[in-house]
Amino acid sequence: MPAPATPTPLEAELAAVAAHIPGAKASDLRTTPVAGIYEYSHGAELVYVTADGRYGFAGDLYRMSDRSNLSDARRRELRLALIGAVPESTMVVFTPTVATKYTITVFTDVDCTYCRALHKQIAEYNRLGVKVRYLFFPRTGPNTESWAKAEQVWCSADRRAALTQAKLGVALTAAVCKPNPVADQYALGRAIGLTGTPGIVTDNGDLLPGYAPPDELVQELQRDATPGPG
Repeated sequence: MPAPATPTPLEAELAAVAAHIPGAKASDLRTTPVAGIYEYSHGAELVYVTADGRYGFAGDLYRMSDRSNLSDARRRELRLALIGAVPESTMVVFTPTVATKYTITVFTDVDCTYCRALHKQIAEYNRLGVKVRYLFFPRTGPNTESWAKAEQVWCSADRRAALTQAKLGVALTAAVCKPNPVADQYALGRAIGLTGTPGIVTDNGDLLPGYAPPDELVQELQRDATPGPG
């Protein structure tokens, strides 16, 4: 059996900091431009910690020369990595018949009023070139009616039609099947810091809270496609 690889100086440095933080791994940490301060990430949540692991603080780290929000850029990066690990085959996807200009990943709750408002205009989002990829986020959590509805949507023969029906308040008849992705998607929503639905993650990794009409959302996506320095 080959001998374990010798850690690099940076790996050893991060492992030493992680050893002082309960539950932390070296891979959860990285250095920052500030000497003696390390970034600790849990999902897309960031905390900055001291080298001895005794103190931490939450907030945004800016590069003052150009006022770039380094924390926000890092959160976008982490969100994209987390969502990028989810196969599109486990999503309910509404694809434009025209050329796709933007792709949004939407955490949705079948019973959420604003989620229903968004879905009523799904054809218009698609007409404007917006591809909508739904992930399930029943806000009431496991073992609730909304959770069961999300599972029924997934277990239906036509998931897109079932989601549309469920959002119209139509009772579904599909039996809950196992396995299904609802629990994993709910955990992912929590990991990226979702606090409500619909939660819209853009191509750039921004998290847009709440519903926006199609025209307004496209304007936001246009701005998002050309962000400031990060």
